[in-house]
Amino acid sequence: MDSFVPRTIRRAPWRDRWKVIIFGHDTFYGRLFDIVLLVVILLSVLTVLLESVSSIHARYGTPLRIAEWTFTVLFTIEYLARLATADSAGRYARSFFGMVDFLAVAPVYLSFLFLLTHSFSVLRSLRLLRVFRILKLTQFLGEAAVLRRAMLASVTKITVFLVAVLTIVVIVGALMYQIEGEENGFTSIPAGMYWAVVTVTTVGYGDISPKTVLGRMLASILMIIGYGIIAVPTGIVTFEFARGVAAGGIGNRSCSQCGLAQHDGDALYCKRCGRLLEAS
Repeated sequence: MDSFVPRTIRRAPWRDRWKVIIFGHDTFYGRLFDIVLLVVILLSVLTVLLESVSSIHARYGTPLRIAEWTFTVLFTIEYLARLATADSAGRYARSFFGMVDFLAVAPVYLSFLFLLTHSFSVLRSLRLLRVFRILKLTQFLGEAAVLRRAMLASVTKITVFLVAVLTIVVIVGALMYQIEGEENGFTSIPAGMYWAVVTVTTVGYGDISPKTVLGRMLASILMIIGYGIIAVPTGIVTFEFARGVAAGGIGNRSCSQCGLAQHDGDALYCKRCGRLLEAS
């Protein structure tokens, strides 16, 4: 009796060819695909912006609607093509750009379907999610990967910083509630916290302001602290960004086997399939 030998499922050759074009950036057709996609994204975002202007919408509503559905169909085709050519459709769909691609098309279809029912007319707001298309522009910027790494590396430090700021806001808000009282607009501790947030961020709406000498002294101290607070998260992210760039940053090399682009500048092997990267 012959032993059972599992058959290996091979990818269709056309999927590999189109993957290099859709996901890659090194070939002529890959760069052409990126340029065309970039133009379509900008035009679609421009359509969304123009449609929000009532005078333009009243005069050119029909052409804008046709353009919107044209862009939606193109993005749908692109999304399906990426699912078909990716190594793992599920992994791509759950990735950041996969979700952005989904958000670029899903709200239009959902709003169209639910507008047929009057009770679901509130879902018209889903059309605003079309501006997520502009996030697709980040896939053309190699520096975006370095910035993302810098942000992730800064999460712990920024979290500690935000906890410290929140502590200051709670303490100052409680003090202002005790110092100023309800007669000066500080009707509760949360109201005092709101004023502290507005003050420490140097926004200064002016809807609530201290009237007593002690309250103004505390406000002055908080304003000075605010200028220093603003610089802290910027310095943290800048430090991590500079360290990421110094470590090699992101290169433009693509793997010749799987097509994955934007490897680390000092990377020797592909982080997806493990193939040796060619020297740039």
